[in-house]
Amino acid sequence: MKKIENRAFVCFLLALLLAAGLCFFLFRYFTRGGNWASSPFNRHLYNTSGQLASGTILDRDGDVLSKIQDGKRTYYSDETVRKATLHAVGDLQGNIGTGALNAFAHKLTGYSLLNGAFGAGRGRDLYLTLDARYNYEAYRALNGQPGAVGVYNYKTGEILCMVSSPSYDPLHVPEDIETNDRYKGAYLNRFLTTTFTPGSVYKTVTLAAAIENISGLESRTWNCTGSIGLDGDAIVCSGVHGEQHIGDAFANSCNIAFAQLAVELGAETMKRYTEQAGLSASCSIDGLPTAKGSFSWENMDKGRLGWAGVGQDQNLVNPCALMVYMGAIANGGKAAEPYLILKTKNELGVSSLPRVIRHTSTLVSAQTAEVLTEFLAENVSKSYGSKRFPNMDICAKSGTAEVGGGKNPHAWFTGFLRNEETPYAFVVVVENGGSGSTVAGTVAGRVLDTIVNGY
Repeated sequence: MKKIENRAFVCFLLALLLAAGLCFFLFRYFTRGGNWASSPFNRHLYNTSGQLASGTILDRDGDVLSKIQDGKRTYYSDETVRKATLHAVGDLQGNIGTGALNAFAHKLTGYSLLNGAFGAGRGRDLYLTLDARYNYEAYRALNGQPGAVGVYNYKTGEILCMVSSPSYDPLHVPEDIETNDRYKGAYLNRFLTTTFTPGSVYKTVTLAAAIENISGLESRTWNCTGSIGLDGDAIVCSGVHGEQHIGDAFANSCNIAFAQLAVELGAETMKRYTEQAGLSASCSIDGLPTAKGSFSWENMDKGRLGWAGVGQDQNLVNPCALMVYMGAIANGGKAAEPYLILKTKNELGVSSLPRVIRHTSTLVSAQTAEVLTEFLAENVSKSYGSKRFPNMDICAKSGTAEVGGGKNPHAWFTGFLRNEETPYAFVVVVENGGSGSTVAGTVAGRVLDTIVNGY
């Protein structure tokens, strides 16, 4: 009798395990079935060259970026457009994980739970939120320098421009792509999956913390003599700015003033505002995760804390996260979450359901966002020059991030337009590019000019 009871108990446990396994399988089937069906192992959907043989990728205006023609996948006719949209569209070998051919294969194949996936040569039309013209202009503006450009609508979430450099022509892959430094990191999407030392663009976070935690901030002054010692560490500024109020210190991008602010605020406050800004976290863009920012706030002396407050030390920021933070400032504290898939159409021409706009958490309070907006606008009028941005009400911050090793600093330029007709936030980073305002600001100006004023 005892044996029967033991065996019954074992059978019951096995039945439970089987039921649990079945439930897990069904869960994965419902949530990951499209990815399973669209796997390269499914020869039903891929041609003999290993290329996805289903679906068409288009930009927001309907320009075809990639399609199947005579059983082979082709790309846009212009070589520069192919390079400019490579990291959004993807390559034929599957090396670029953020490309639609890889990341959105289940959308292109037309997969559904009821009908499975269409066969080769069929599938859906996948419209991206990108405009190929803006990507073209951004890629040309980078002029072969490694870096990234992003522009998105902070009210709707649509990413209009997403360019990563270096790039290459997917129809003519360079033979030396693995060995030539010119193509180093060409498979990486620097906008989504890379982090950089932020330099002075991070001072926007320090300023937000100071506005909310230091009383009488706008009546105080800071004297910049070019350097200051903090716990034996010398904080060096790019110039000698003399006596200045907070607005001038921000426009001058004064390291002395902002290092002192960071020390006064303390590491815990700086950590809290960095996390609130979303710069430490990863977000998902239609399932594509962005890289997390990296910050070290533990056991910091005044010297390190001062450098961290001006965007140096061990700070690392993802360009997309910084762009969204700027969008939140522009939009009163919360920004629309960015996305890349505008819509899909099936073979009958029926579009997918309209997109539901989702917003971030509060990245900055509404009152502080309003104050920051005015400071960012003054940066342009005082330091960068409004004439560089015709017909734009632009708010921006530049950054020149020292990276050591004898390399040129990273050049940053980020901000937003506060015109109702053009609610766009943007970010430009040029790796080892030099001056933020001069180099990255020029790239941003060319791209925004195309978007706002046209060709």
